[in-house]
Amino acid sequence: MPQITVDYSERLADGFDRPGFAKALHAAVVDIAAAKPPACKTQFRRTEDTTVGPDTEGHAVVHVHIGLLAGRTDETKSRLTGAVLELLRQHVKPAEGLALHASAEVRDLDPSYQKFDR
Repeated sequence: MPQITVDYSERLADGFDRPGFAKALHAAVVDIAAAKPPACKTQFRRTEDTTVGPDTEGHAVVHVHIGLLAGRTDETKSRLTGAVLELLRQHVKPAEGLALHASAEVRDLDPSYQKFDR
């Protein structure tokens, strides 16, 4: 924990500093949500097709999902999503003429969540 997944449009691949974003995001999660640094894990998933409204051209999407163990306040979650959006502004540089749609959500992991490390 935390479990972080970043879905992003393929058209952003060249302009998205994913390692820099992950490093900064992990620092924010530690600072804001009291996570332990070695527990922060981020997976990036590039999506080939993006449609916004009726348009398939000229748009790109980034959505960040953060799953935390229960116990954080709504205020903490809101601060974290705000920090995520600011970090996306810093680390995503879309191509000229490409509209960027960025979003983030923080949710509680289900009580059934378990993990192991080797």
